[in-house]
Amino acid sequence: MAAVRQALTSTLGLSGERMSKVDTAWLRMDSPSNLMMIVGVWMLRPAIDREALLQRVRERLLPYRRFVQVAREDAAGAHWSDDPDFRLERHLQSRPLRRRKGQTAQQALQERVATLAMQPLDPDHPLWHFELIEQHDGGSALIARIHHCIADGIALISVMMSLVDGGALPPQRDKPARGRKKALREGAEDWVADSLIRPLGDITARALEAAGGGAAKSMALLAEPQKGIGHTVDQAMEMARLGGQLASDLAALALMPDDSPTRLKGQPGHTKRVAWCEPVPLDQVKAIGRAFGCSVNDVLLACVAGAIGNYLRDLGDDPAGQEIRAMVPVNLRPMEDAWKLGNRFGLVPLLLPIGTEHPLERLFAVKRRMADLKGSLQPLLTFGLLSVAGLLVKPAQEAMLSLFGRKTTAVMTNVPGPAHKLKVCGSTLEQTMFWVPQTGTVGLGVSILSYGGGVQFGCIADSGLCPDPQQVVDRFTPEFERLLTLTLMLPWGETG
Repeated sequence: MAAVRQALTSTLGLSGERMSKVDTAWLRMDSPSNLMMIVGVWMLRPAIDREALLQRVRERLLPYRRFVQVAREDAAGAHWSDDPDFRLERHLQSRPLRRRKGQTAQQALQERVATLAMQPLDPDHPLWHFELIEQHDGGSALIARIHHCIADGIALISVMMSLVDGGALPPQRDKPARGRKKALREGAEDWVADSLIRPLGDITARALEAAGGGAAKSMALLAEPQKGIGHTVDQAMEMARLGGQLASDLAALALMPDDSPTRLKGQPGHTKRVAWCEPVPLDQVKAIGRAFGCSVNDVLLACVAGAIGNYLRDLGDDPAGQEIRAMVPVNLRPMEDAWKLGNRFGLVPLLLPIGTEHPLERLFAVKRRMADLKGSLQPLLTFGLLSVAGLLVKPAQEAMLSLFGRKTTAVMTNVPGPAHKLKVCGSTLEQTMFWVPQTGTVGLGVSILSYGGGVQFGCIADSGLCPDPQQVVDRFTPEFERLLTLTLMLPWGETG
């Protein structure tokens, strides 16, 4: 196989680095309804100017080779090659934010983000673009778009942290020796190593460790545990148990029923809408979790489910007894390797009980489902599915990945960010939000992000399926306040 690839490379005159199968799948997954871009927004005060940002990007971002390379499809899949006509000014541009009559600054920014979310990146140059709005609401706003084939969300967060004051360059991010780990974690990117924990990936992590690290090797050994002859008896027993779990999870994925037919599900069009809310205090979220024995994730996801359910009720629908499925990314890489880019994540399907009205009943339903997912190997299975998809011709790839579209209403990310606000070029990063792309016919993207002591909820939605996602977002805080009120009604301080 290596000889065949070498011959193809020589014949086609190709140069550069082969693209992984999973990254190739993401490269070829763009559609008119959903572009495979991770879209983010930074709001900075006071304002920064383009020249300062250009210098920061030149020093900190361009050392990551993917940001100066072009993605090219070829007979063997795809490869990365240096862009002979790379110009940073093409990828970092500034423009004023146009506001229509009656629009607030936030509404105008949301409209611009939605427009850019459906604007394809130039395939003849590196697949990323930053747009700086130098004057916005007393500061500046930076809209970032980066194609998913470059990296997944976890890796890109690590990369973007290189832009903050005190951020590190890629060569300084080699895997630290045991004695250096504490020092590394005291910098601007401490939270990348310490906070981006795999909340759903416990058993997946054990499977990767038991099988020797590589996802492909893990899949093979878990499917046929008897081949792990070199393991100890205890390891072999663990492998056999995980092999049984793999078979069970594979059946669960294959037999997953179609999602509830709400107005949020359907064939998406060619325009998006974007919305986000003001942050709620993270310490209050943690207090609710402690009071009811739930995680921060459980509390936030229950509020999201409540917001979606109430949105549908207010439009005259009856979601009683309904659930919608959201695909949740699960990281499959050591956090110290996040800077190496590429895609190393799987997906798990989470059912959100949108038809459950009582906030506590909904919270405990989410808690049970999250607990079930912690024993799942589905992240490995979906990673394997994406690897296989990267080998197929595009129509076969689309047919395979249509499974997610039929079975899923939303793609959801929940990322804990740094506890303290960061600075960029001397300005404070006041607020941030990002969305991962929706695949196939999925029309709703949900993002929960904690940062600087607050947690905020954001949506990106197809305009035909959800014309005003702000109406969904605006119901998040009231749902949170209902849970907070119930928490305050508990008999605090009583014993026995």
